[in-house]
Formats: sequence, C-alpha cells, structure tokens
Amino acid sequence: MNMDTSNPAVFVNAELLQFYVGRRVRAVMQVVRSEGGVVIGKSTDEKQLVVKGPPPPAPLTNFVEVIGIVDNDRSIRAEIWTNFGNVIDMFSYNKLCQLANGEFKHLFV
Repeated sequence: MNMDTSNPAVFVNAELLQFYVGRRVRAVMQVVRSEGGVVIGKSTDEKQLVVKGPPPPAPLTNFVEVIGIVDNDRSIRAEIWTNFGNVIDMFSYNKLCQLANGEFKHLFV
C-alpha cells in the first residue's frame, strides 16, 4: 500500500492555525452551528473555529474532522469532512496537536 505524503495535512487546533496560513491542515471540532455555507465550531483547545466551503456530503455529527487550507488564523477552507460521532476525547486530541507541532513534529510529517 502506498501512502501519499506529497501534501500532508498537519494536525492543528485553533491556536495553531496562525502558523499554517495557506497550508493544508486537519482539525477536529465540536459543531456549534451551521449557517449559509459556514460551520462554526469549538476547537480542541476550546477556541472558536470557522470552516467555510462546500457543505459536507452527510449531516454532521457532534464532532467532525475537517481537512482544508487555512485562510486566516481562525478560518479553514474545507476540502474533506469526516464525521467523528457524538463523543470524542477533546483533551487527548488537543495533546496530539501539541505533540505534532512540538518535539515530535518529525513523526507526523
């Protein structure tokens, strides 16, 4: 099995978005509301996250992962939506984001 590593999506929370403007990222969030092509959510670091772009193909669960391009420090232009169900350990995912952008960065990209 070949894995495409040509355009990796970095694990991020809302606070880390500022370091990845124009780059591909992946973030998990709790959906707060969806209105007019914009989904507002709460990131794993408890900050607001705004996702724009094409609507997801299925109704959203409470928690979703979005992969897309960072437009500004609080906005992601969605490419791929993945439902993560109605329960997730936000604390652990946030720790993963910190590890993936800290001393273990080389293991994730």
